[in-house]
Amino acid sequence: MSDTDTITEDGKTHTLGALPKTAFSEMTGLDIFNHMMAGNLPAPPIMVHSNIRMKEFEEGRAVFTGMPAKEFLNPLGTVHGGWISTLIDTALSCAVHTTLKPGEFYTTTSLNVNMVRPLQANSGEVVCEGRIVHRGSRLATSEGDLRDKNGKLIAHGTVSCMILKPS
Repeated sequence: MSDTDTITEDGKTHTLGALPKTAFSEMTGLDIFNHMMAGNLPAPPIMVHSNIRMKEFEEGRAVFTGMPAKEFLNPLGTVHGGWISTLIDTALSCAVHTTLKPGEFYTTTSLNVNMVRPLQANSGEVVCEGRIVHRGSRLATSEGDLRDKNGKLIAHGTVSCMILKPS
C-alpha cells in the first residue's frame, strides 16, 4: 500500500493509512475520530478489504457498520467468526479510543466474542456499537453488540485495553 491510497464514499475522499504521531500527542481520541470522519486524518486501511466503515462517535461510544460478503464465508456457508470478531474488536476498542487524552494510546489485551446466531453473506449491512464500561488510568473495558438490519442480535462481546502513555 502506498502513502496515497484513498477510498471515496458518499462523495467524500478519505486517505488510508496510519495516523501521524502528532495526532496522538496533540488530540483527544474523540477529536481523532472526528477528523477521520471529516477526511482530515487517514482512515484505517483495514476498512477497505474487510467492508467495515466508520459511522458515528461520541466519548465512550463508537459505531461501525459492516457489509458481509461471500469473501468472508466459512466452509459451512455462513460468515466466518473471524470477520464478526474483527468488527466487534474494532467498535469496542474504538469506544476506548474515544476516551483517550492527548498523549495516550492503547492496545487490546483481551477480546471475548459470543456469537448467538449465524450471519449470512446476503444479510445486508450490520451495525456494531461499542460502549465503555470502565475507564481507569491504565485499563479500560468496553462491551457491545452486532445487530443485523432488523435489529436482531448476531453477536456480543467485551474488550479490555491497556492505556499507555509515552515515557
